[in-house]
Amino acid sequence: MTLWPPDCLSILIYHRVLPQPDPLFPDAVDARLFERHLRLLKRFFNVIPLLEATQQLRTLSLPPRAACITFDDGYADNATVALPILQRHGLSACFFIATGYLDGGQMWNDSVIERVRHARGVELDLSACGLGRFPIGSVALKSKAIGAILGRIKYLQFEQRQTLLALMCASVTYPKPQDLMMKTGQVKALHQAGMEIGAHTVNHPILATMPEHAARAEIADSKCQLESIVKAPVRLFAYPNGKPGQDYGQRHAGIVKDLGFDAAVATHWGAAQYGSDPFQLPRFTPWDRGRLRFLLRLRQNMFQPA
Repeated sequence: MTLWPPDCLSILIYHRVLPQPDPLFPDAVDARLFERHLRLLKRFFNVIPLLEATQQLRTLSLPPRAACITFDDGYADNATVALPILQRHGLSACFFIATGYLDGGQMWNDSVIERVRHARGVELDLSACGLGRFPIGSVALKSKAIGAILGRIKYLQFEQRQTLLALMCASVTYPKPQDLMMKTGQVKALHQAGMEIGAHTVNHPILATMPEHAARAEIADSKCQLESIVKAPVRLFAYPNGKPGQDYGQRHAGIVKDLGFDAAVATHWGAAQYGSDPFQLPRFTPWDRGRLRFLLRLRQNMFQPA
């Protein structure tokens, strides 16, 4: 087995780059860890823009150890924290934006996180919402509660999920962050800085849970809104949640192609190879904090069949 397999493309997924570590999420990527990742990627990989990489997949012309950096959702720290670090290293990334949360919005999962973060006492009683009770007497227990609640409501219909969130949060007053997601101007700034902007639906629904016409509208409207913001074609798409056969299906890949996108990315692990479906490209989530483990994990992912 060679040290690095030839003719494959590693696409990395990030969501947030926190300015400082968050005790609730000890494995989350912060600025210091992201900088370390970029140093390693720049040293051992050929980091290229995602659109260019997808074109090279089609023409069988990938450079050795090709890699791309992507971000999902549209968090403001992508622009305030990640962008300066990317620029410092001369690297580019593709930012997939859920347009419905621009300019002061908050994604459903962050509503859960903030609800639990600011809960007091040793137990969170969500029985009235049908979710039960959760011990929250420590940071570790709060983190565990967040994971359990997210898992229970992720695959509900969008409207049902929003109703449940409203019930969860109605009885408690806590500071809701107004600058968690990007502002329209920050999307423009990323584009003007040479970063790629990709679509990620409007409301970040699980496409497989929706009627086909509603899924098409989510994908098409996000493309249209982003093109209006950046005044340029938006040619790349990322499926929300992104597990093939579970979160989206072949029909959704067909919709993405029909709407004029050049390529789309999912979240199943593995590296893309010549012949990979350009509308279902695999991606890898890096979490290892140690340098050697990060590189070993990337290498292992390159050998994993997509």
